[in-house]
Amino acid sequence: YIFSGPVAAYGFKEVEGGDYRTVIIIGPSHHLRFRGASVPNVTHYRTPLGLVKLSSKVKEMLNEDIITSIPEAHLHEHSVEVEIPFLQRVLKDFEIIPIVTGDVDPERLASVLEKYIDDKTLIIASSDLSHYHPYEEAVSIDQNCVESIPNLDFGGMNRCEACGKIPVLTLMHIAKDLNWKGATLDYRNSGDTYGDKSRVVGYLSVAFYEGGSDED
Repeated sequence: YIFSGPVAAYGFKEVEGGDYRTVIIIGPSHHLRFRGASVPNVTHYRTPLGLVKLSSKVKEMLNEDIITSIPEAHLHEHSVEVEIPFLQRVLKDFEIIPIVTGDVDPERLASVLEKYIDDKTLIIASSDLSHYHPYEEAVSIDQNCVESIPNLDFGGMNRCEACGKIPVLTLMHIAKDLNWKGATLDYRNSGDTYGDKSRVVGYLSVAFYEGGSDED
């Protein structure tokens, strides 16, 4: 939170008080390599702010051929967990679908998830950007992500360094299919938030929203 929290907060501020009943959280696996995408076989996640219930949609989702339940994929994985306390602060009555991605085609995963999206669904893709470059070099590298993600530039994503590229690409495909627009809310790296600029990690907050005027 001391590194990425300020940037993430820009995104969660956008949805504060929103009428979302289901939150799909997609994060990369840092500890286990596997095929497909995994949803944990549990009833709740627990944080210091309390319990958050898994959506009843999870049981149906486990019938999809690329969705599985691998306990080891979730045991030590922070990419999904780190988002939940933010949600507990900005939303009231919601359930989650926590998804950890392995080796899976993001376009195919997007087409599966679209079956479970309605107008009360929020989707979060969790990722850092570049890792451990000097400050100025990191800013230059991360610009590829800053420009590509909100503009749905899939080709440009080849030059984007992100540990959660599959979750991000999945959300980008959903945004493309559902005609959502993208907007950059904040970009910083740990040199800005923590102070050490010799080896930094990049962070970006992007919002996708349904079409309309930019003032909507």
